Amino acid sequence: MKRSAFLACGAIAAASVLWGCSSLPGMGVGWTTLIDGDHGLENFERVGEANWRPEGGAIVADRGAGGFLVSRQSWRDFALRAEFWADTTTNSGIFIRATNPAKIESASSYEVNIFDQRPDPTYGTGAIVNVAKVVPMPKAGGRWNVYEVTAKGNRLTVVLNGVKTVDVEDAKFPAGRIALQYGLGANAPGGPIKWRKVQVREL
Repeated sequence: MKRSAFLACGAIAAASVLWGCSSLPGMGVGWTTLIDGDHGLENFERVGEANWRPEGGAIVADRGAGGFLVSRQSWRDFALRAEFWADTTTNSGIFIRATNPAKIESASSYEVNIFDQRPDPTYGTGAIVNVAKVVPMPKAGGRWNVYEVTAKGNRLTVVLNGVKTVDVEDAKFPAGRIALQYGLGANAPGGPIKWRKVQVREL
């Protein structure tokens, strides 16, 4: 093989490798990384009393009267990918398009829930509280999970560990902050929540 042809083949192979990497979840142009291992607390404002800290390659909370990590930036149309570990008793979630960053709640944002022991399981893990139910409720406790959340116009989709749990249209909240929750459990302190990768891409 001539040297020029060899180089051309090498360039094509390199381009193929790069294209393959950019197509992986969380990779490619336009992704903003909010949490990467135990780094990223500076990308959030703290609301509430949770004991957020870097620990063991993740951002962790396991004590306090409940609280949030609230993004400093607002988003309208976006894709979000989050890797999290939840205890079986964890009460947590990802709040998106939060319109009141000083008071994060499902009345002013969309709450993508992580709560295997929620008293009403139809709005438990995998659901958007008061917007989209999920039956039967999937479980996240005791392992690492991946949430993929997309908000584009009025359409909201949620995928948990590769399974779509929500595909709904709702127009209440067009834009706002993203918030990660550590909450109290059902009549007891909530179990630990750990976030080791959180990334957002504008659509």
